[in-house]
Amino acid sequence: MKIGLIGLGDIAKKAYLPVLSEKEEIELVLCTRNEDTLNKLSKKYRIEETVRTVDELINKKIDAAFISTATEAHFEIAEKLLANGIHIYIDKPISLDYQETKRIVNLAKQTGKIAMVGFNRRFIPKVKELRELGKGNLILMQKNRYAAPDYIRRFVVEDFIHVIDTLRFLMGTEVKDVKVECLKEGETLNSLVIQLIGEGCISIGIMNRNGGVTEEIIEYSTGKDKYVVNSLVETTHFHNKEIHISKFGDWEPTLYKRGFYQIIDHFIDCIQNNKFPDPSIDDSLKTHEICERIVRETEGRF
Repeated sequence: MKIGLIGLGDIAKKAYLPVLSEKEEIELVLCTRNEDTLNKLSKKYRIEETVRTVDELINKKIDAAFISTATEAHFEIAEKLLANGIHIYIDKPISLDYQETKRIVNLAKQTGKIAMVGFNRRFIPKVKELRELGKGNLILMQKNRYAAPDYIRRFVVEDFIHVIDTLRFLMGTEVKDVKVECLKEGETLNSLVIQLIGEGCISIGIMNRNGGVTEEIIEYSTGKDKYVVNSLVETTHFHNKEIHISKFGDWEPTLYKRGFYQIIDHFIDCIQNNKFPDPSIDDSLKTHEICERIVRETEGRF
């Protein structure tokens, strides 16, 4: 199987390229307009095939591609690849524009090609195991950043989207209502608090991008038990007065702890065995829909 990696920025260098380069069953083709980056990384990972444009990549007869470019380029690249019969994995979000997102989802279904969004938190072991510990009735997730306010749409659709998708995954039920509160300063959004309400479950998502720390914390309550996942790698279990802490072993690689080995394996397995990915492209659209609702409600307040 021949797979293209489009865009060799930070996330591609840290996550996708190290994992994909280990796969003996695939031929990897690197694609970026930055010739210096292309040369350095192809030598470092001993990858023979490189191209500078998506059209050149298509001419290489690839079976699938990972799109890890700037978000603004996602739509045009995804549309071209699907139109040429190529399966796609898109690093979240599909697009900042909701109408473009819907067009990619519809095109994937029309062409019958596999399309998957890179919501890696669904594959993180410490997050995934929460659903196996009982149905959550109250879920809280904070994903805060140090001194990084941003424009509303970029804040929500590029970053907070991970919070929305993770909460949806943990809820395991349809979101029936969304409530939004926020704080804005000038043209930028400082903080956002949302409630997702489902059958027998309320989840709360928080992002403060004008705070004193970068952190990610999930609190998952099932009634008599509460589990707190800190930085996605450590779980503290509270049961009455008992406290138990579980961590990864010293030799577990970071990209396994953060779900990248698992999500990449899942996408490749879906292609090899003609299976629908989980999350499906339709399920990922629901996450984008909620984000669009949050953007519109937040913009409408000012």
